[in-house]
Amino acid sequence: MTQAPSIFDMRLARSAPDLWPMLERLYGDRPDYDAFCAELEAALREGWAARPADLKRLDLMRDLEPDWFQRSGMAGYVFYIDRFAGTLSGVHGRLDYLRDLGISYVHLMPCLMPRPGDSDGGYSVMDYRQINPAFGRMADLTRLAGSLRERGMSLCVDLVLNHTAQEHEWARRAAAGDPEYQDMYLMFDDDTLPRAYEASLIEIFPETAPGSFTHHPEFGKWVWTTFNAHQWDLNWANPRVFLEIVRIMLNLANKGIDVLRLDAVAFMWKRMGTTCQSQPEVHLILRALRACTRIAASAVIHLEEAIVGPAEMLTYFGRGEHDGREGNLCYHNSLMVQYWSALATRDTRLMTHVLRTHFPRVLTNATYATYIRCHDDIGWAITDEDAGALGLSGAAHRAFLSDFYDGSYPGSFARGVLFQENPETGDKRIAGSFAALAGLEAGLAAGDPLAVDRAVDRILLGHALIASFGGIPLIYMGDELAMVNDHGYLDVPEHAHDSRWINRPAMDWDRAARASADPATPEGRVLHGTRAILAARRSCDRLHGGHPTEILDCGNAALLAFARRAPQGGILCLFNFTESWQQVSGDWLRFQGVTDMRDILSDATVTLHDDMLALPPYGRVWLS
Repeated sequence: MTQAPSIFDMRLARSAPDLWPMLERLYGDRPDYDAFCAELEAALREGWAARPADLKRLDLMRDLEPDWFQRSGMAGYVFYIDRFAGTLSGVHGRLDYLRDLGISYVHLMPCLMPRPGDSDGGYSVMDYRQINPAFGRMADLTRLAGSLRERGMSLCVDLVLNHTAQEHEWARRAAAGDPEYQDMYLMFDDDTLPRAYEASLIEIFPETAPGSFTHHPEFGKWVWTTFNAHQWDLNWANPRVFLEIVRIMLNLANKGIDVLRLDAVAFMWKRMGTTCQSQPEVHLILRALRACTRIAASAVIHLEEAIVGPAEMLTYFGRGEHDGREGNLCYHNSLMVQYWSALATRDTRLMTHVLRTHFPRVLTNATYATYIRCHDDIGWAITDEDAGALGLSGAAHRAFLSDFYDGSYPGSFARGVLFQENPETGDKRIAGSFAALAGLEAGLAAGDPLAVDRAVDRILLGHALIASFGGIPLIYMGDELAMVNDHGYLDVPEHAHDSRWINRPAMDWDRAARASADPATPEGRVLHGTRAILAARRSCDRLHGGHPTEILDCGNAALLAFARRAPQGGILCLFNFTESWQQVSGDWLRFQGVTDMRDILSDATVTLHDDMLALPPYGRVWLS
């Protein structure tokens, strides 16, 4: 009798078309290719054999429910461990807070062991198998993952794929002259090739880390350093890099990680004469990496961090031959950028154009991570072509947004700061907390109750938008409490050079207690409003990420309109991006299929006046 294949072998066979053909295209012409494939399969088998029994049961459950991450009950919270709760053990004591907020997905900002000193906020990793000792030990991460699973929550952790810290063991061996480890990085004997590459590269941190290469006279090499001198780019053309990263991924998966946030993926493959971003080989690598986790840890999904324009971002879900076979999640950077653009202009036409023109109504086996603010800066990813379609100058509009959100534009409500201004390109990015950019900091400073009210409504508008658009809404720590800018970052030597720390304040638990106890304060209104938005989302399975999102034109440029076209009945979502009352006709609502004038957000009946729906300043409704 033929022996039935094992679960591992069945999963290997299932994902083989996404693995071996990709690797052959990447590495098939190398003499060591067959040995590499054998070693990779052995690593996958070892990872599966080491996987705890409870995680293997989770694998099976998610094989049976592959849409688990698209469901309306998914809502995320993102934070730095030390700024939220001190340590991993401290996070345990705050899980009830997250549960009460309505969170089911917890993203720990970089927690793997960073280099000493400046570590780019933790993204310069010197050991992928250890936790930053300031936060605890790997056993603490495993325990937290288990506690989250018991509460029905998922855990997301960052894994940097483009580079390691120069203190990483591989880098130290490379610096010591070991050719095997030097081939794991991109190193050059002189600056001939670096200069040739730099002719088409874009500087990422032009103020603090100009250039893309660093010379090391102590061992006579130029090292590719896209981001900072201490972050050495890996050589993904070397299959050993792929193999070692797979081992790292499976090690993390077996600690209980549900979501691997793959950082800086756009930069992984280099090609002369290009920007060395989003090259075709990147997608071969990412598809193959996803296949590896589907084989040996199928409960795990991938969030691919690519903060780029719409056409480029969509490729990270997998387009064409890779459709539905690459990233499970990607950040909807354009939704975030267009939210801020529409707030500043009080006009949603550019937002409607971009969202309708560039984004499909539905994705295959994937969904968005939607957000309004994060730990990082805001870059105005608005193309000249999209601006031109509305009769705007792209450069002028991007400059306007930077001026508006740093507060220098006359009449601006925002209080942000510039980050990495590049005079050669005119690029001026913005840092600032959600509340500060939305006007709360200015309103409180001026003692203006109306300005405070408007700011609170802008924040809740944003949270209602990301909760309904489609995908997993992500709330950055403190935004649910309307925390303003942390100007104290200037007094911290390791932070003072990086203005992004202004929107990374430490969690204010006294503010949280006040907000919970008093819903009349600005922070209380935002906290209770955010809880209500997430509760409304959770109760409405029509907001499943697999249902189409159709961008609509309601005839009023002040309003953003879209419909979630679910089989069990759609939802029409309307958002007023101005401080004035706005209207939309009852005929238009009925044409879109609205049959029940009940707002899911407020659980209240919406009354038409003269057959017109009136939305208050920054009003938002979800209609059946």
